[in-house]
Amino acid sequence: MSDLTLAVDIGGTKFAAGLVEPDGRVVAAERAATPQGGDAETLWRTLTSLLDRLDVPAALAGVGVGCGGPMTWPEGEVSPLNMGGWRGFPLRGRLAARFPGVPVRIHNDAVCLAVAEHWCGAGRGSAAMLGMVVSTGVGGGLILGGRLIDGGTGNAGHIGHVVVDPEGPPCGCGGNGCLEAIARGPGLAAWALAQGWSPGDAATEGDLYREEGTATARRLAADAAAGDTIALAAMARAGRALGVAIASAVNLCDLDLVTVGGGLSQAGDLLFGPLEEALREHTRMEFAGRVRVVPAALGQDAGLVGAAALVIEGDRYWSPGL
Repeated sequence: MSDLTLAVDIGGTKFAAGLVEPDGRVVAAERAATPQGGDAETLWRTLTSLLDRLDVPAALAGVGVGCGGPMTWPEGEVSPLNMGGWRGFPLRGRLAARFPGVPVRIHNDAVCLAVAEHWCGAGRGSAAMLGMVVSTGVGGGLILGGRLIDGGTGNAGHIGHVVVDPEGPPCGCGGNGCLEAIARGPGLAAWALAQGWSPGDAATEGDLYREEGTATARRLAADAAAGDTIALAAMARAGRALGVAIASAVNLCDLDLVTVGGGLSQAGDLLFGPLEEALREHTRMEFAGRVRVVPAALGQDAGLVGAAALVIEGDRYWSPGL
């Protein structure tokens, strides 16, 4: 039996697979663009081709997978919102058939990022933390008592649908005023455009990421850094929404740490400044005032590290009996 774990990270823009050592070090990795508009078997073939390129050893400690939701958990039938070709796709079952005799464990990709930060990143040593991702969506994972909390359906920690403004904009979930509706990158850029923002030249073309033709949050952050008034207001709006949502989580769960990753987190103080201000306004109890909010520490391999931890550190990050 090898001590290597196969980790798979599946997202709307890329698939990644890697081999991870017991200490969390990624020793080999391969990536491929997600086929846009691909049907179920096209997506599956993309993943299997990636695994073939990785030259996975015959013996493995197990397979860990992070994938966008929704999914049935822990069964691992996935229906990622940004991959229409997979609806109820038996991803865990397909991988278990390809790698028989070893555990195959799957969780939400945002949960895996939170796990990675707790295991090897900015959350090491924390007994009570929330790991967040703020990008094209807003998600998270919750660690209490040093263990991942799954909830009844595997969705505990999904802070993106905490309501921060009941009169706020509609959210993809069907509600109004969710954190995700306000702070997700494309929504934030759309709000700025509606206020009259005209993207400047502060960001280079290579920095751009476009979704459905909208200008990007990365360019928005660059324009804010250059002093654009509307861009600054947009970043403050997102930061304050994050601060309010985090305060609710802190008051509910008695957290000592929150890590924030994803593309928007790279905006630095433009985001974290208003976040901290709103957070402190709403954490007046002494126990809540101790919380720290820090940027996530891991880079592009974070998803692989977190997926591997489902196997390598299963006593902390995988529920017994599953």
